[in-house]
Formats: sequence, structure tokens, C-alpha cells
Amino acid sequence: MFDTVKRSHCKTVLAILAMALLAGCASKSNTTGSIPDDYRTNHPIVISEQEQVADIPVGHADKRLSITQRSIVERVISNYHANGSGVIHILTPAGSPNERAAAALRNDITATLRRGGVKPFNISSETYQAPGASAPVRLSYSAMTASTNQCGQWPKDILDTADNKHYANFGCASQNNLAAQIANPADLLGPRASSPIDAERRGTVIDGYRKAPTWVYKPEMEVTY
Repeated sequence: MFDTVKRSHCKTVLAILAMALLAGCASKSNTTGSIPDDYRTNHPIVISEQEQVADIPVGHADKRLSITQRSIVERVISNYHANGSGVIHILTPAGSPNERAAAALRNDITATLRRGGVKPFNISSETYQAPGASAPVRLSYSAMTASTNQCGQWPKDILDTADNKHYANFGCASQNNLAAQIANPADLLGPRASSPIDAERRGTVIDGYRKAPTWVYKPEMEVTY
């Protein structure tokens, strides 16, 4: 009789231990889903002032800006007025085969910048050494820019991710592409102010709504089957 009770007690203890082990495994597997693991947290988009560079290709016989070259300068002007500040530096190559052509384009670039609304004291002209190559004229200025951290970080093997988390480089390219497509980086900081109401257009719409014919129900409009 005693042996029977003892065996029954042992079975009960073993059953309780088995349930405890299963409960422990279940709780451990559930906690992995609660670990903060978001690509937007790992690769946040940051708004900061950074150097913007635009290169203008220069041919050996160029004397004035072509349509393509002028469009590059105009894009610089547009971005400078929207997000830039300070001085726009015109860097012309020195020691390159197209040195004379680049120097000839410098005055045309300066005139284009001034016609675009850039103040004369915000335009600087300098040279940089570029021997042995057809170097471009470079426009450099500071502007508020949306960017994220450097991509291509692979500190661990993708196959060795037993903790059920993203690998380090996950989402980095998407965040960089999103940051590059934003026309106004300030939009990430908060919504813009509402534009003034067009009172004339609002009055036209309300007047049309008031004068619209009223729908009247008619029995003959019903369809019988």
C-alpha cells in the first residue's frame, strides 16, 4: 500500500516538473517578439547641415555654359535657396588639360548664380589641383540634409541569427533612398503651416452647393422585379 502511494506521489511530482519546464520554454519563446528590433531605430534618418557638391563637366573647347551645364547650376541655385546657407564655392581645376576652359566658364557660372538670386558676397572662387585629367568645375555649399548612417555593415553572419532579430544592415538602403528623395528635410521635423484660405474660391464652392437642385424621391423611380 505504501509503495503504491509513493509511486503515485512520484508521478505527480514528475508531472508538475514537466509542466514547469514547458511553461518556462513557452515564456522564453514569447519574449523574443518583445525585443525592440526596428530598422528605423537601427538606421534613423537625421537632419543635419552637410556639404553639398555638384560637378560640372568641362570640355577642352568650352567657352560658355551649355544647356546641360546651366541646368546643373540652376539645380544648385534651387536647392541653395530651399535648404542652403553661407557661401557657394566655385572650384576650378588647376593643372588639368581643360584648365583654360574651366576658367572661362567660371565667369558664366558666377553670372548665372547672381541672376538666380545669390548675393555676390555669398559667391567664392577658388582652384584645386587636378593634374592629368579633365576635371570638372565643382560647386560646393552647405545645406540642411536628410541622411542616415553608413550602409554595408556586416558584423555577424546572416545564418548565425538564432535570436530572431534583424541583421545589422537590414533596412539601411531603404532609409538612405527615402532620405535622398525628400525635397525639404524640414518636413521630417513637423508639418508645415497651413496656407491662407482662398476666400473667393471658397465662396464659389459654397454658392454652387446652395444653388444645386434638391433631390426629390418619386415612386416611379423604384424598380420592380
